[in-house]
Amino acid sequence: MPKFIFFLFAFVWSANFLAAQETPVQTDSVAVKQYQYRRYRPDSATLARQRYVTDSLIHHTWVLPERLINKNALLDTIEKEYLSPKLDLWAWHKKYQHLKKKANPYQLGTKIPKGNVGLLGFIFGMLIIFAILKNAFSKQLSAIVQAFFSNRILNNINKEDNLFSSWPFLLLFVQFGFVFGMFFFLVAQWNDMYQAKDGFKFFFSISITIIVFYALKLIILRFLGYLFNVQKPVGEYISILYLSYFNASLLFIPLVVAFALSPLKYGSVYIVLAFLLLGVIFTFQLLRAGVTILSNNKFSKMHLFLYFCALEICPVLILIKTIGL
Repeated sequence: MPKFIFFLFAFVWSANFLAAQETPVQTDSVAVKQYQYRRYRPDSATLARQRYVTDSLIHHTWVLPERLINKNALLDTIEKEYLSPKLDLWAWHKKYQHLKKKANPYQLGTKIPKGNVGLLGFIFGMLIIFAILKNAFSKQLSAIVQAFFSNRILNNINKEDNLFSSWPFLLLFVQFGFVFGMFFFLVAQWNDMYQAKDGFKFFFSISITIIVFYALKLIILRFLGYLFNVQKPVGEYISILYLSYFNASLLFIPLVVAFALSPLKYGSVYIVLAFLLLGVIFTFQLLRAGVTILSNNKFSKMHLFLYFCALEICPVLILIKTIGL
């Protein structure tokens, strides 16, 4: 017995000694302690408030035990109220006529889209300027219009060579730029382009661009005539171009006025008429230039083709690209 007690004591002591030799495990400082949510328990005041609200709702709600509800009577009441067993739709309509939404006795109307008032002012001013030109320089304007059809009058103008450096020429050239600028502005407005929302800023930029482009074209033609020593045929061709521009601007005045005063839905009609008018004018003048100038002068076909592409087609394409059409 003493030996058993001794061995038991030695075993327990050795177990404690081994436990003391173990390395203590360090707790991770990064680990987050999980939060234990406590269940919310309402107090007596909250329970009393909930009971009061529930009781008030029960007073306003039809709460009856199922044994006290006569289901057949309830169905009969619903059918009588909302159904028409005799298919008397007129009586059903008269019964619920008061629930129909009443029409507004006042007419609200819709906003009528209005055009640009400043556009009318510009057209009126353009007509006044043309009337002033007609009265002040009637002889020169008459000569320009007649020279469009008569080669004899065109030769007289070329001999004088002072009409296209006078004030009527400058004013008609400015009128040409603004008339075609107004036409492009109306086309942009009809096409609902975002540039047209700038109003007269866009219109003036188009007009100035047209005037600058065609002035540069005439200057380049003069330079080429001086460079290749063909001033006379180039001067005749420039005179034909002047007549084409001025007569086109005169013919475009009524077209632009009608385009500006008509609804936008008719814009395609005026655009087609404008292209037909321009095609007829410039085709007639190019044929006239070919017969008048090329019959007396010999030019290389390649040079004529390059000129036609560089100074006739490219300015129009650059102008259309610049405007954004």
